[in-house]
Amino acid sequence: MRIKTLFAVVLFFSTMAWAQNDPTIMTINGQPVSRSEFEYSYNKNNTKGVIDKKSIDEYVELFINYKLKVQAALDARLDTMKSFKQEFLSYRDQQIRPTMIDESDVEAEAKKIYLETKQRIDAAGGLMRCAHILLSLNQRASDVEQIKVRNQADSVYNALKHGADFAELARKYSGDKGSAVKGGELPPITKGQTVPEFENALLLLKPGEISSPVLSPFGYHIIKMIGKEEMQPYDSLKADILHFIEVRNLREQIINQKLNQLSMEAGNGVTPEELLDRRLEELEAKDPDLKNLVREYHDGLLLFEISKRTVWDKAIKDENGLQTYFKKNKKKYKWEQPRFKGIAYHVKNKADIAAVRNCVKNLPFNKWAEKLRSTFNNDSVIRIRVEKGIFKAGDNPLIDRKVFKKNVEVKPLKDYPIDAIYGKKLKAPAELDDVRGQVIADYQEVLEKEWVATLRKKYAVTIHRDVLATVNKH
Repeated sequence: MRIKTLFAVVLFFSTMAWAQNDPTIMTINGQPVSRSEFEYSYNKNNTKGVIDKKSIDEYVELFINYKLKVQAALDARLDTMKSFKQEFLSYRDQQIRPTMIDESDVEAEAKKIYLETKQRIDAAGGLMRCAHILLSLNQRASDVEQIKVRNQADSVYNALKHGADFAELARKYSGDKGSAVKGGELPPITKGQTVPEFENALLLLKPGEISSPVLSPFGYHIIKMIGKEEMQPYDSLKADILHFIEVRNLREQIINQKLNQLSMEAGNGVTPEELLDRRLEELEAKDPDLKNLVREYHDGLLLFEISKRTVWDKAIKDENGLQTYFKKNKKKYKWEQPRFKGIAYHVKNKADIAAVRNCVKNLPFNKWAEKLRSTFNNDSVIRIRVEKGIFKAGDNPLIDRKVFKKNVEVKPLKDYPIDAIYGKKLKAPAELDDVRGQVIADYQEVLEKEWVATLRKKYAVTIHRDVLATVNKH
């Protein structure tokens, strides 16, 4: 009993010491926020290279808004969505899975690969070292071409029989460029690694012997048996096997094997996912930066989703709200210089100049492109070329010359020699679509401010000013 009491006292004081080292800087909706979390966020977003660097007091308000939005996302149970869980677990796995193994686990896999390969090679009769000269032949070659390549192969073979150097002829004539530079020598092979025609001929050769031309799907081979050998010791191949593991991304397979092993050893239905969660807790306890990094990603996902639903998508889809905002703030969207709202187009036939204008003159501007496409370019024949938009001076040479009276060169468009424009010159935006992108951005800002004001009323926020004063000073 005294031991339990002593343990409880030690735990109590260690907890108190931690709380003193990392005091609560604020509470949001009753949830404490540690000084270390605030410092991590502040320091990351206010480095020397940041243009709009904030003071701590300025940043507090931004940080609170951020935490309020995350709290709103949690209240909306966005963290229970399947898409959220999948993305967050994917990030967690990137951080944690590699720590489940060490180099001894990787080397154990390397030795396993070596032993399995050696057993397979020994069962196949060992490794064979050989070289070949390939006279390439396309399988669809004509009879004339087949005879020509066969004669070339016979010629090379006869030269070898009369003492010509195999490596020299391989470098000169072989169609297998990878082995040709090595005098025709191939990497060591075992049974089953080559096409049957090549393998059958090779197995009939003794060391030093050369085959007559052998036809395979690749062409004619002249094969030289160099000799047989056993697989090299593990230590001499270790670096190659480890490289193979990295190139084939076998570390993930090793991690899965380790997790399954640990899961079985743990018993009681403990899953690999639970093991990863435990590992994350262990590492976060040792590394506050990792804890902050993972929390930042977790909260960032929630912030994105709740902002998308509450502000970004809402502003884009709220046509009535956008129209009302634009009409109320129309003077805000004046242009310094006039614009041309319309099309610059190029046609083959003069009659199409008027046809284009008549096609769109009674339609809303946002319907022009589809109407022109379906009327003039709806089949394999492209009758017109069109550039549509709201142009300022300098955007389009044809419009610069015809509308803004600039002395500029207009290069003729190949196959479409007749140029024309249609539209109207505007001193200021006439309707929402003329500045839709800018209005949406401004309307989103309005919705954002209204949302934050609502959150400020909904959730209680308490700032511990005495702790705030110690940020980056303890």
